[in-house]
Amino acid sequence: MHTVAILVLDDVVPFDMAAPMQVFDWTRLPDGRPAYRVRLCAETPQVRADCGFALRVDRGLEALAEADTIIVPGRAEGAPPPSEPVLAALRRAAEAGTRIASVCVGAFVLAEAGLLDGLRATTHWVAADLLARDYPRVEVQPDVLYVDNGQILTSAGAAAALDMCLHMIRRDLGSAVAADAARMSVMPLEREGGQAQFIVHEHPPVPRGSTLEPLLDWVEDHLSEEITLAALASRSGMSERTFSRRFREQTGTTPLQWLLRARVRRAQYLLENSDHSVERIAGQAGFGSPTAFRERFRKVVGTTPYAYRTAFRTKTAQA
Repeated sequence: MHTVAILVLDDVVPFDMAAPMQVFDWTRLPDGRPAYRVRLCAETPQVRADCGFALRVDRGLEALAEADTIIVPGRAEGAPPPSEPVLAALRRAAEAGTRIASVCVGAFVLAEAGLLDGLRATTHWVAADLLARDYPRVEVQPDVLYVDNGQILTSAGAAAALDMCLHMIRRDLGSAVAADAARMSVMPLEREGGQAQFIVHEHPPVPRGSTLEPLLDWVEDHLSEEITLAALASRSGMSERTFSRRFREQTGTTPLQWLLRARVRRAQYLLENSDHSVERIAGQAGFGSPTAFRERFRKVVGTTPYAYRTAFRTKTAQA
């Protein structure tokens, strides 16, 4: 039987631990037998959890050597660095060919062990920039639910761990068994889109007190209109070249990219809070056509306008 070891470290996030534990424990073979043996293991017998309670864990790090799959859950912000014995045990498991996966910010433990060097990886979108900064040898992909490198896998937030675990079950045992596990978890076997649809796309930054502030406030109020670089430069009393340089200095991006982000954010708001058609929202947000809107929206948000509305439409708008 395939053994899954969940490595529990101090300040573990309970949901990050419980999600894979339940999915693998619920999985059944076609004849009804359990497909996986799930074990918790830790460096010490008692582990502090993030929500103010402690776990009693019977198995130590030696259980990692006996596992076919190791799952590393995320930990709370401010958790102490993983110890050298933990990192060494993970490295030995990787060298032995054991499949290793992380949930959410558990990716930082794998990165600290060097297991993500030269690989693609993901984590919760809030922590993606920090992972990329602290571990430059890791190719961080913040807009996906999980990344499968074969032996090493990483997932985004805790809910994305369900997607990753179902993916591993399908790899191990086929689609029929994975579909049954998905039904037990009340989850689709595959979700549309990626992590990008859950990222809060704030309004593009308006640098308060800067010379561009009045102009950018005006743009926010006129997104449905055609806005050209020449028009923006003219309103600012600058040449296009000077305006573009000044704009990048004060916002960190180009006028076009700032404008597109503002239009996508306006579209997100309308999809969440109105019953307007996609065609009408495309016009209200200033896109030239519904086709251009759909293409840009999918590129930025990672899903279609329809799927986004289905997932995030407010109760007020539904009423």
